[in-house]
Amino acid sequence: MPGPIQSLSRAAAILRLLAGGERRLGLSEVATSLDLAKGTAHGILRTLQQEGFVEQDPESGKYQLGAELLRLGQSYLDVHELRARALVWADDLARASGETVYLGVLHQHGVLIVHHVFRPDDTRQVLEVGSMQPLHSTALGKVLLAYDPVARGQLGDGPLQAFTPRTLTGPEDIDAECALVRERGWADAVEETWEGVASIGALIQDRRRNPVGAVCVSGAVERVCEDGFVRPSLVASVRDAARAISRDLGANRF
Repeated sequence: MPGPIQSLSRAAAILRLLAGGERRLGLSEVATSLDLAKGTAHGILRTLQQEGFVEQDPESGKYQLGAELLRLGQSYLDVHELRARALVWADDLARASGETVYLGVLHQHGVLIVHHVFRPDDTRQVLEVGSMQPLHSTALGKVLLAYDPVARGQLGDGPLQAFTPRTLTGPEDIDAECALVRERGWADAVEETWEGVASIGALIQDRRRNPVGAVCVSGAVERVCEDGFVRPSLVASVRDAARAISRDLGANRF
């Protein structure tokens, strides 16, 4: 097994030093504290500064943690708070619907699954926490595209991958679908990513009414759909769960 990469270990040590010491530290202080050559410390600090993880005070020349590092930390806390608030409601949704439940957030041009509740039966199932789903062809993704401008920006304007004959791939079709999602307050995806699978999703908002994620049920088309359309009872259950999670996150008027 390969050992740690020295430059990364040193960068991590500098970040910990800035986090735990005085508010700002000069180059000499950083180098001395970590027993690094000044040139080495300066090169690492310069790289961290370029990435936004470190900021340099223009007057004193001293360094402190940057906004990008704080943003990443906040994202970590937000995801974990979202998952913690959703646990009970996701379990209830799985029991009420009899289907698999996913909780997803926007991440690197896709949907990151941060919580997964198995369909409540005896079938063999695989935990999918940490997996990615497409934005344009899943109920979770369509919800995020409809309400989060960042998600729509990440999707771009070019033709997208067609997973099945039902996948929407053109920007105009996707924008029309997003408008429909906003109008009715929920999204569906019927055999758009996987043959035989349908899903229904709804938005989760925080106390500032920002989109922070989505929740969905997913299952076989013959169970989720009836007469060619998703079952209204499942739509209602998903929307109720999304509202409950949002309320727990502080969106009292959701």
